[in-house]
Amino acid sequence: MSTQDGVYLFCAIREKVPKKFGTVKLNERKSGVYTIHFNQVSMVVSKVSGEVLPNRNNLIAHQQIISEVMKQYSVIPMSFGNVFHSKNDVLLIMEHLNEEFEKLFSHLENKMEVGLKVIPKKEWLEQEMKSNPLLTEWKSKEKEHANFYQQIQIGEQAQNFILNLEEKAATEIYESLMELAEAGKLNKTIPGKTLMNAAFLIDANDEEPFDKRVNELYEIWKDKAEFKYSGPWPAYNFVNIRLRIEGKL
Repeated sequence: MSTQDGVYLFCAIREKVPKKFGTVKLNERKSGVYTIHFNQVSMVVSKVSGEVLPNRNNLIAHQQIISEVMKQYSVIPMSFGNVFHSKNDVLLIMEHLNEEFEKLFSHLENKMEVGLKVIPKKEWLEQEMKSNPLLTEWKSKEKEHANFYQQIQIGEQAQNFILNLEEKAATEIYESLMELAEAGKLNKTIPGKTLMNAAFLIDANDEEPFDKRVNELYEIWKDKAEFKYSGPWPAYNFVNIRLRIEGKL
C-alpha cells in the first residue's frame, strides 16, 4: 500500500469562511479536519497517509465526521475512500464540479435522508403461502420427488409469490410515504428476507409528520412485518458524483 500523503474528502458544504471540525483518525493516523474553498463551496477534508482501506475503524471515522458536519450544514456526501494527491487537485475537481455542486445544494438544502426496511415475519409468510395451492402442495411433499419441470414451475410460483408481497409493500408503504417525501428510491431486496428497502429524501420541516406516517403504517403492518427505520443520513442515495481528474486519477 502506498504511504504517500494525500488529501481525504468527506463532504462538500456551502461555506466561504475557513472552518475546522476537530480531528479524525484514518489509517491509525490522527489529523485535523478542515475546509478547502472554491467560490461559495467548501470541501471538508483531512490529510492522510496512503490509501484509505474500508476497514471498520476507517468506515466509522468517515461517517462520524460527516454526521458531525451535518449538525451545522446541509452536506453533499462523498463516497468512502476518495484520496487526492494535493490541495490543487481538490481545487481542480471543485472547479470542474462547481455547477453540479450548486444544483445539488439547491436540491439538498435543509433535506435529510432516512431509510426504511420492511422485514416479513415468518408466521405471516407461512400464512400467506397457505393461500397458494401449488406452494402448499410443494411444502407438504418431498421437494426432491418433483421432476425437473415441476421444480421449474414451483420456482416460478415461489418467485411470483414473493414479488406480489413486495408489490403490496410498495403500494401500501412506499407510495404512502412518498406523499410526504421530496424524493424516494427503492433499493434491492433479499427475496423472502426483505419486502422493502427504501430511502427517502425529506425536508427537515417534514420530519415529524413523516415519522408519524411511518408509525401509522407500522401499526397496520406490525402483525406482518418488522420495520427498521433509520436516519437521518447523508443523502448518498440521491447524490451521484464521479470524482475524477482526467490523466491524473
